Amino acid sequence: MTSIRPAAVAGLFYPRNPDTLLREVQGYIKQAAPPDRLDIIPRVLIAPHAGYAYSGPIAGTAYTCWKRLAPSIRRVLLIGPAHRAPLVGIAACHATAFATPLGSLPVDQTTLTRWTDEKRVIWHDEAHAEEHGLEVHCPFLQHLCPDIELVPLVVGQADPADVASLLADALKPSDTYAVISSDLSHYYDYATARRRDQATAEAITTGDITLLDGDCACGYVPIQGLLHWAQAHVAHCELLDLRSSGDTAGSRDRVVGYGAFACGPACAPLT
Repeated sequence: MTSIRPAAVAGLFYPRNPDTLLREVQGYIKQAAPPDRLDIIPRVLIAPHAGYAYSGPIAGTAYTCWKRLAPSIRRVLLIGPAHRAPLVGIAACHATAFATPLGSLPVDQTTLTRWTDEKRVIWHDEAHAEEHGLEVHCPFLQHLCPDIELVPLVVGQADPADVASLLADALKPSDTYAVISSDLSHYYDYATARRRDQATAEAITTGDITLLDGDCACGYVPIQGLLHWAQAHVAHCELLDLRSSGDTAGSRDRVVGYGAFACGPACAPLT
């Protein structure tokens, strides 16, 4: 049975008009400076999920890493924290597609059903219904990788090792990539947020899981899971961009921090 998860935050976090939305997404990616040197295969991105006016430029920096890889990407595991519903565990939903103004992204229900059968995730449609943390990434994915299948997961109170296990499973095929959706610090003044976010970025790039908590990043559990996966697969994270709403579209009195990271095994640098 076909079940479409409708766009919940179109017109709020990003434009409802498809032409305007496409222009914005294209602009964020086009304006982002490609990394001068990237010594990893960027199998996983960490990117923010606020309104596009605030975090769109930083998300664009993350997704520019996939511009050359996009033709080879066939499936994307999209993981973010639960903002809208109480959740214990890691939640899948029954939707067969996620809709945005740009169209629909098909969901890999085969993988989600297997994981629920294995008791590794739970069905929890409510956790997905109003969740913006996954939805705001869908237009970026639709623009770069229009033929992918999506594997969407929302993480509540969960063991990071369980996230790592799902990443390891999903990333076995070379045509599967992943996005961890997370903002960084929330509502500090600009200078304080900058210091805190720099410390968080250092923890991520050095793989120090113990320094990450909910005050560092709303998606700290998925990020910890990524770092567990990285340790087990001889991969590491590189910082691509570190800014806040005070740099993009907000005041500097109370800002939200945003970081873009790429994670994967070592490779020859891009030129």
